[in-house]
Amino acid sequence: MELKNDLFLRAAKGELTERPPVWLMRQAGRILPQYRALRGKLSGFKELVETPHLAAEVTIQPVDELDVDAAIIFSDILVIPETMGLEYQMVEKKGPWFPKTIQSMDDVRKLKSGAEAAADLDYVFKALEITKKELNGRIPLIGFSGAPWTLLSYMIEGSGSKTFSKAKKFLYTQPEAAHLLLDKLSDTIIEYLKLKIQSGADLVQIFDSWAGILSPKQYEEFSLRYIRKICDAIDEAPITVFAKGAWFALPSMGSLDCNVIGLDWNTDPHHARNILGDEQVVQGNLDPCMLYSSHENIEAETKKMIRKFNGHHIVNLGHGVYPDTPLDGVKCFVNTVKSFSY
Repeated sequence: MELKNDLFLRAAKGELTERPPVWLMRQAGRILPQYRALRGKLSGFKELVETPHLAAEVTIQPVDELDVDAAIIFSDILVIPETMGLEYQMVEKKGPWFPKTIQSMDDVRKLKSGAEAAADLDYVFKALEITKKELNGRIPLIGFSGAPWTLLSYMIEGSGSKTFSKAKKFLYTQPEAAHLLLDKLSDTIIEYLKLKIQSGADLVQIFDSWAGILSPKQYEEFSLRYIRKICDAIDEAPITVFAKGAWFALPSMGSLDCNVIGLDWNTDPHHARNILGDEQVVQGNLDPCMLYSSHENIEAETKKMIRKFNGHHIVNLGHGVYPDTPLDGVKCFVNTVKSFSY
């Protein structure tokens, strides 16, 4: 189906566009009153993720409300550990929790992986198919996965953490088990993303949320190595890699076989351009907290950011939009980008 608005995809593929495209990480969620109303009728977050027509509905809500240039399927990165055999729960106001965690090589060996594991995530693929049909060519649809290192972190810690010291300890004390787990995760993610593309995703994004807690040497060995494996295996659609806190890895990330490199708000645009070059498509990187500011500040800082990147830029925040962000601040951000011209 031909897209009515293909600005995002053209930019992702390296074309110079008349204006930068814009979307927001976590644009589908609690910033929208219609999302909060729907969530209030359900048993919890996982019911929303695992019910295809509801996931499709909340994917499209920000498209209708904000008029962004791309939709991103509503899901969760932790569906991958779960389909591999490690069940998790989403505890209200606390976040994810795994009743059982990975502690040894034996635990890793018991996990399913690859096509066998990915095939069990049919509810995600159905959500993509429904969303694609209901979008009816309005804008592109993004699919995503957590990166292997970020998923390993949760599988060993059992929840979120300030330090992820258990996960890092695992790398030091059981490196062989860590590499096997990262390989199994990578194999599953590859098959998962390929099935997402078959189900309607026009681009896939890899989120490495906990990249910044590793040293540069560890990040090369235990994260980028596996992100590279994923990127090398997927040629059916463009790929974005977003590694939060991994400013130190930009030179290596520039060699990945991906189309777009996402940048957090700690990365100066000029610094990124000096390392990656002017032709590399980048995404980001406004501080999400800027959207709490006045509309005048939002407009000025957004335009300043766009000018610093000087093209080959997909406008986004440097991380997901926070749940209590004022909706009018989000709209100001989006509208500023949509009225911008190079």
